[in-house]
Amino acid sequence: MAKIGYARVSSTGQSLEIQIAKLEAYGCTEPDGQIYQEKKSGTSTNGRTEWKSCNKHLRRGDILVITKLDRLARSTLDLTQIAEDLKNRGIELVVIDQNIDTSTPTGKLLFNMLASIAEFENDIRRERQSDGIAKAKDHGVKFGAKAKLSDQQLSEMKLKRASGVLVKDIMSEYGLSKASVYRLLTE
Repeated sequence: MAKIGYARVSSTGQSLEIQIAKLEAYGCTEPDGQIYQEKKSGTSTNGRTEWKSCNKHLRRGDILVITKLDRLARSTLDLTQIAEDLKNRGIELVVIDQNIDTSTPTGKLLFNMLASIAEFENDIRRERQSDGIAKAKDHGVKFGAKAKLSDQQLSEMKLKRASGVLVKDIMSEYGLSKASVYRLLTE
């Protein structure tokens, strides 16, 4: 029986340190244990190579250990499918922060309740974010990178190109990439 840990954060700017420390403290590093870690979005299991490796590594009698339910999946459907697959393969799931152990009836109940709540929270967060973005746009906030050139510089650049100045010279003068020059010229 091995304790296999899985740690995940959504973006490269986030740290895995706290999750890894908890997984190590739980015993995922003992002789048979291992910790898989990755920095990928949890919206789907596609592209999460470390999760796929972790899932392949799990054997009957093993315990998959995570710190929170949302580290494993973002939707209740995905989470319950993963849990069902683990159960069918004889693998237990332990969620440290939420005190869930699917080897017990109480743990199974708590798992399903918290999975539904986690999905609800994500939906509410996504809805608030969309509302905030729409409100900001209504108030004139512009999203994305700032313009590389002022309107005057853009007009000058277009005139220079029309008069035969080479793209490489425009790139050098304005400090732009070739792709940016061509994109700005077509705007």
